Amino acid sequence: MRDSLRAKAIAVCDAKIAQKGEGVGLSFYAFFKNHNDDPAVLMEAARWWIETHELDHFEKAVKIRGLIASGK
Repeated sequence: MRDSLRAKAIAVCDAKIAQKGEGVGLSFYAFFKNHNDDPAVLMEAARWWIETHELDHFEKAVKIRGLIASGK
């Protein structure tokens, strides 16, 4: 995962956790606006989420933040 996407994803996870608590779930779509303005980055996130880690559609933000922060 490219550094810019990694930083954005961690920031989104942090914001969601701060707003709704540690039990909040999210999908990789949370890292993007409501319209697809960068399909290559969207597909990169989808591959990381679905192919690399075989995650469910919704996962706990703390889990995602941990995976991303660990470089996995």
